[in-house]
Amino acid sequence: MADSSTILLTSNQAGDEIKIDLSVLEVILAIAAEKVDGVAAMRGSLKSGLNWVLGRQDRGKGVAVSVNQDHKIVADVYAYFDAGVNVPKVAAKIQEKLAGQLSQMTDLTLTTVNVHVVGLIFPDEKAHVTKVEEDKKELFPESEKDGE
Repeated sequence: MADSSTILLTSNQAGDEIKIDLSVLEVILAIAAEKVDGVAAMRGSLKSGLNWVLGRQDRGKGVAVSVNQDHKIVADVYAYFDAGVNVPKVAAKIQEKLAGQLSQMTDLTLTTVNVHVVGLIFPDEKAHVTKVEEDKKELFPESEKDGE
């Protein structure tokens, strides 16, 4: 391990190294977690909320990756689940998917995946979120841009 923010993937006798930043691992794991059936959304931080307002996407939101004292990789996943899903099954699927994805992309072993269910999203709330996103897309329709 290089320092607290990077992980050494490979090195050789010539001094060549390949390091990966923990934030890259967070992005990989966040994308994988969002794709699990039953996950409605990932929890964001104040920074990711501000980025959303400014039109930027913070892909690492909802996942925190750290290296423990034994130099093992630990991920904490903070997710909102769809209401009515079997929480233990969805959480187990997240754990399985994240460990597999990290292994496939980096050859690293994710030893612990802690899933924190932040809340439940009900169908009517999801429809409201979708409507707000659609309204946001139409702030400046094409007809106004052309001067019509």
